Amino acid sequence: MLRRVVRQSKFRHVFGQAVRNDQCYDDIRVSRVTWDSSFCAVNPRFVAIIIDASGGGAFLVLPLQKTGRIDKVYPTVCGHTGPVLDIDWCPHNDLVIASGSEDCTVMVWQIPENGLETPMSVPVVVLEGHSKRVGIVSWHPTARNVLLSAGCDNQIIIWNVGTGQAMIHLEDMHPDVIFSVSWSRNGSLLCTACKDKKVRVIDPRKKKIVTEKDKAHEGARPMRAIFLADGNIFTTGFSRMSERQLALWKSDNMDEPICVQEMDTSNGVLLPFYDPDTNVVYLCGKGDSSIRYFEITDEAPFVHYLSTFSTKEPQRGMGYMPKRGLDVNKCEIARFYKLHERKCEPIIMTVPRKSDLFQDDLYPDTAGPDPALEAEEWFVGKNGGPILVSLKDGYVSTKSRDLKVVKTNVLESKPAPKAETIPTVQKHTA
Repeated sequence: MLRRVVRQSKFRHVFGQAVRNDQCYDDIRVSRVTWDSSFCAVNPRFVAIIIDASGGGAFLVLPLQKTGRIDKVYPTVCGHTGPVLDIDWCPHNDLVIASGSEDCTVMVWQIPENGLETPMSVPVVVLEGHSKRVGIVSWHPTARNVLLSAGCDNQIIIWNVGTGQAMIHLEDMHPDVIFSVSWSRNGSLLCTACKDKKVRVIDPRKKKIVTEKDKAHEGARPMRAIFLADGNIFTTGFSRMSERQLALWKSDNMDEPICVQEMDTSNGVLLPFYDPDTNVVYLCGKGDSSIRYFEITDEAPFVHYLSTFSTKEPQRGMGYMPKRGLDVNKCEIARFYKLHERKCEPIIMTVPRKSDLFQDDLYPDTAGPDPALEAEEWFVGKNGGPILVSLKDGYVSTKSRDLKVVKTNVLESKPAPKAETIPTVQKHTA
């Protein structure tokens, strides 16, 4: 029987390319705080970067087109009284961003349509409930105004941002620091990695642990765990010999991994970025100067190494653009925003194709900006998968509606202007 030597895959030749110097964001004092978050969050309109700030915590929000040297006096989002540890853009409103800080609070901000013109120190809402610093913030993927935060008090709180209330407290589940939290595709389950070396799958509304795995990775250094689109779990961590590992698990039975792979002996934490449309996982090590990428399939060895993008400079953090912010005309399947010590450098991942037509095999319908559920529906037990949109016409975003918070009532209640329809121009290269 003849065996195929090379596995067929349309992502085998994906290659990465850093943009030219004049398309980078220069002279940014990237945060030096010792915390293993990505320090950068991106959406189709803005890039947000946590920076060094004296006397408190701040982050920059730059319109994507504002490349070049960033002035030292460029306005920041600066309402926290301690360093900012994590930021996350709302998937349903490209003007809303959440931040968690050492000052034990979570703040939600509404960025003006054209970016900041003056420093912003007053958030739309302050969410207070953690007793120690807040290291993780993550929006629900399909329900509007549902936000998760995890702190060094070892508890997870799920908030209804629309009312400013803490709706769910998950206490006594984690005896130690929570390294990572990931929502499932429809947001019905959570998957967490903790310093006690356990990976847990949690049903947050029932407040119970569905399944857990002790010593998913035996090393003492931080782990990461994320949900994949099919419900399986992908983890990165360290072996007992301090080798970096990746592993794949079934979420309903975590006794044995589907596969485990050793990678190298570097000591940076591997941050996984996952594309549910193509099933490709990108691994960015903190302090590494490379991005490795793998395709996850149903056939052994299940996690297939594709390639590595390498540069000379180590990365301090990394932002990952949602699919609807990519240039489909150039067969771009991922875009990263790599943080150096003093700048942010976009890196574009491309599948080489000869045709300049829309490549529908690379771009299946992807999660759009419309929520499937309201917050109240999710809290009473409803589930909804992401509402998909086609990228065929070079996706054009609709105008975001303002985030309304009933409790504080700080946003004007004037009706939003009617969305203008912008004709899409499809570029065809000769």
